[in-house]
Amino acid sequence: MQISIDFDKCCGAGQCVLVAPDVFDQRDEDGIVVLLDGNPPVGQSESVAQAAAVCPAAAIQVRR
Repeated sequence: MQISIDFDKCCGAGQCVLVAPDVFDQRDEDGIVVLLDGNPPVGQSESVAQAAAVCPAAAIQVRR
């Protein structure tokens, strides 16, 4: 699984962090997503897919 983020689309809602906190975080200054692990273990795949699905800006793309 590979994750890519369109940082220009990110609106800082933080839904990804709530769903997959081991993979995503947010910058303190503006709330923009920070990718902690661009190629997480298979055990994280469901939470990463859910994080991409709930992103209101559709800024997260996941390739399996």
